[in-house]
Amino acid sequence: MKKDIQIPSVENVYIAIVNEYNDIYKTQDWNAYIINDKAVDLEMVLIVTSGFSEDKMTSIFRKKLDKLPKKSYAKIELMQEDLFALNNQFKVSFFEGNQMFDKTYTFRKNTINLKALQAIPLMDVKGVLVK
Repeated sequence: MKKDIQIPSVENVYIAIVNEYNDIYKTQDWNAYIINDKAVDLEMVLIVTSGFSEDKMTSIFRKKLDKLPKKSYAKIELMQEDLFALNNQFKVSFFEGNQMFDKTYTFRKNTINLKALQAIPLMDVKGVLVK
């Protein structure tokens, strides 16, 4: 039964952690984004995030997007720098048409930093990207 369920691989959907200026508080903030670089809309996007190490674990954060239009992105959450010492995991599930997709994105501990910044697809910013 469970073995009969086919979940195809996810392509052109990314998670990025971006360092950007906050005009309201006049600070540099790290924000997590989901990016849909597909030519189709994603529906019922569910994102479950958590941080963990051998001896620590954060609380679980959940976010739902009814629709993520094609070639667009959406902010998931503000991330505190203390979390970068942990592995940060983003479990993403969504529907494309009638097909369900699921993928886990993991930022390994200490990989989110200013030295790791790269160009982010669809966004005119630099950040850390997991494909």
